[in-house]
Amino acid sequence: MRALQLFGDRDLRTTEIDDPGAPGPGEVRLRLSVVALNHIDVWGWRGMAFAKRKLPLTVGAEASGVVEAIGPGVSNVLPGQLVSIFGARVCGLCRPCREGRDNLCEHVGGVHGFHLNGFAQDHAVIPARQLVPAPFGCDAVGAALAPVTFGTVEHMLFDNAKLEPGETILIHAGGSGIGTAAIQLAKRQGATVITTVGSDDKIEPARALGADHVINYREDRFEGVVRKLTKKRGVDVVFEHVGADTWAGSMLCMKRGGRLVTCGSTSGPSASTNLMMLFQQQLRLIGSFGCRKSNMANAMRKMAEGLVHPVIDTTVGFDDIAVALDRMEGRRVFGKIVLDLRPGQAGA
Repeated sequence: MRALQLFGDRDLRTTEIDDPGAPGPGEVRLRLSVVALNHIDVWGWRGMAFAKRKLPLTVGAEASGVVEAIGPGVSNVLPGQLVSIFGARVCGLCRPCREGRDNLCEHVGGVHGFHLNGFAQDHAVIPARQLVPAPFGCDAVGAALAPVTFGTVEHMLFDNAKLEPGETILIHAGGSGIGTAAIQLAKRQGATVITTVGSDDKIEPARALGADHVINYREDRFEGVVRKLTKKRGVDVVFEHVGADTWAGSMLCMKRGGRLVTCGSTSGPSASTNLMMLFQQQLRLIGSFGCRKSNMANAMRKMAEGLVHPVIDTTVGFDDIAVALDRMEGRRVFGKIVLDLRPGQAGA
């Protein structure tokens, strides 16, 4: 079967690999449908893996698929069912897993597409516990974006930052995949949304998603604009995933008692924090990574009900993946780039 594999830094190739065969006890065989690309794919492409990995490695951390067969003991999915795939190899046995806090698994075996073989291949056999059924009305693209794009944002905004109706939120990089999801989910919650973008051509699309105010951070200092928009009060929540480039400004944007939730550091992992500001303003800094499977289910329900929708920049096939990653690395994307593996589609 086909697979998109990483052989070395910036060396991606479409190859033929062995079919995974039939599922064993507790496992499911999938026909992969759609793979959504993320910055974690760019990191892996650059060689920025934070754990040992064996090359060649099949890429793709976020995906959907259709169940082809189930192994003995599987009861949560059925053949023919569209599913979203939780990207971390969780144990399913530790206390966090049993309590539904999947992203805090104490014995996680790695992240698919980063430490373990990912989902950019025709078929896969994985544990059934990593699958979340897609509801009627959520298609393969929506299910593919549930694990990271929407699930991460659900976890950040509602589990961690606990965003409430009537609050004001600053969402960085509103044209990114999670930025487009955050704008929609925050607006649906009844928040006033301020977002930053890196070019003027992203301003109107961000407004169309529900942003009340859009700031081109390359033209204006976003922290000054935010203070003006909020009459120097500051925002209740900052949705941060850029890192070093925006960290200090994000701190200045918060009201007293404000919350900053962060899930990424695409501009660099290290930044200075003004500790006096932190304790005098009684700010809360919250780290967030991944999501719970229930976040994925909530996100797909909202997509099925038409409350939010995936924003797709480009759909590509296997042969276009290098171009797609280059666009992501250069931040020339509004929304998501997806790899469609379905027969007759872009990735066929």
